[in-house]
Amino acid sequence: MKTKIKKSMFIVSVMTLFTTALKAQEPTVAELKVKTSAVCETCKETIEKALAFEKGVKKSNLNIDSKIVTVTYNPQKTTPEKIRLAISNAGYDADEVKANPKAFKKLPNCCKKE
Repeated sequence: MKTKIKKSMFIVSVMTLFTTALKAQEPTVAELKVKTSAVCETCKETIEKALAFEKGVKKSNLNIDSKIVTVTYNPQKTTPEKIRLAISNAGYDADEVKANPKAFKKLPNCCKKE
């Protein structure tokens, strides 16, 4: 009887260690680069603010010259699709996702330049 209990405890311990090791290998931070339609400092502020409210986004930085926003995020809490959608809902193109027309209309005129 004691042997069965010891064997069961050993198996449970090994399974716990294996599961913990697998979870430790999952990435908790990923980076995504998204091409936007941003043109000015106001665009930068708007996009970075919108992404700050997106669950799982750790930080974002828009390079206005290249129009690329670099987003650091937790892939267990959000996805690239959700990040692109957040940018679109702020009124800007995000890669192949076009800007939300209603949000685009609300942007200042300086942000509507192409």
